[in-house]
Amino acid sequence: MLDLRVIVPADMRDDVVAVLRRQVGVAHILIHPGAAVEPSGGDEITAVIARECANDVIKALKDLDAQHRGAILLTVLDTVLSTRAHEAEDDAEGDPADAVVWDELIARTREESTLSVTFVLFLTLACLLAAVGAVTDSMVTVVGAMVLGPEFGPLAAVSVAIVQRRPDLARRAAIALLVGFPIAMGVTALLTMAAHAVGWVDLDSMRDLDNVDFIFQVGPISFVVALLAGAAGMLSLVSAKSAALVGVFISVTTVPAAGFTAVAGVLGDWGMAARSATQLAVNLTGIVIACVTMLVLRPRANLIPRRAQT
Repeated sequence: MLDLRVIVPADMRDDVVAVLRRQVGVAHILIHPGAAVEPSGGDEITAVIARECANDVIKALKDLDAQHRGAILLTVLDTVLSTRAHEAEDDAEGDPADAVVWDELIARTREESTLSVTFVLFLTLACLLAAVGAVTDSMVTVVGAMVLGPEFGPLAAVSVAIVQRRPDLARRAAIALLVGFPIAMGVTALLTMAAHAVGWVDLDSMRDLDNVDFIFQVGPISFVVALLAGAAGMLSLVSAKSAALVGVFISVTTVPAAGFTAVAGVLGDWGMAARSATQLAVNLTGIVIACVTMLVLRPRANLIPRRAQT
């Protein structure tokens, strides 16, 4: 369940309470008159709500302009010991695990898709690890690069933006990808040049790969894997099952393909670089398609009641 806090001017108190009272799945409504310093003399109104009804509650509050005149805050409650709260959750249609709280998802993907120094550093380090794994034919190093890569956040944000028609979110995520990947690949290329100059890396070492040749062997299976990984990633994101994301990261060949493209290009194997770049494009496209499909189909699960309503 979720803890809802609404901070609004005092003149909106009755309207907010009325919204909460008429919504199914709301329990324990509390009013703290005059508790807010900003807006001056405003009220804090709290309630426990079921995830299944969160979108309806938030929409009704937004219709009152509560988000502009004050604030709407949501916090996940890990443990709720309340018969009334559990009854409210049972009254709400659907199952909590199937509920997509759109504002929560938008906020989460927005945070993870911002172009920042940290994002670029993680992506660059992941590409460098992938490059080292490629030239040393080390599967372990390549898997480490997969886990380290932060690219799923912007890809998820693009998918959410497509479904929710949020051009601002799509633009933010696209900038992170279109700026982050070239920087990471450029740094990888420069360091590959330095390694080649001192004799650490040569073209022959790139032509005798057994363990990591999947990076540049693009085909229909690559697209299928990207689709499955993207669907699993979005499912874990909307279900707050973050542990499952690790498996998603290990499944897709995005960062390794980017790193391998840079290395192969510097060493002059343009065919291998092209295949690696194609692998990168196939994986990015497949993930977005799967994420969008999952988001489009997922809300239908909210319509399946856990039990017949009385």
